[in-house]
Amino acid sequence: MSKEEKIVEELVKNALYRMDESTRMIQKSLVEISEDEVWLKPNESLNSIANLILHLCGNITQYIISSLGEVEDLRNRDLEFTMRKNASKSDILRQLEDTVDTAKRVIFDANLNQLLDVRSVQGFSFSGVGVIIHAVEHYSYHTGQIAFWVKQLKNKDLGFYDGIDLKQKNKE
Repeated sequence: MSKEEKIVEELVKNALYRMDESTRMIQKSLVEISEDEVWLKPNESLNSIANLILHLCGNITQYIISSLGEVEDLRNRDLEFTMRKNASKSDILRQLEDTVDTAKRVIFDANLNQLLDVRSVQGFSFSGVGVIIHAVEHYSYHTGQIAFWVKQLKNKDLGFYDGIDLKQKNKE
């Protein structure tokens, strides 16, 4: 395997890992809240957890599935934020899981040209690598918002890293 192939393999492996981590954290967060709480908005300038998840589905679809996967972009971004109580918590979670699974397949199957070619997404110019970094970072960002909102609602630690000693020092 060439050095370039190893770099691509490492990028893909870590992107998929980060996406799985965000999905796991959102799944764990949703267990803690009710059907009504998933649609609750703290105030008019903030989004409900459901709207954030719909937004994640739209963003991941636009950046990974459509752009990197080279299929038509059908995203309606405004709808992600205006929908109100039209789906259950389990339906929204399933939509997220299905979107992430499809995106992970696109990332895994991407060839070198797809990773290097620059394309326009939401008016920005990104290579395929840039698209992956954006989508993974964006997913992590909103995962943190969802976790914060659940912690605020329930006043409890969500235990994302229960059983792992996070005080370990780095080893060389």
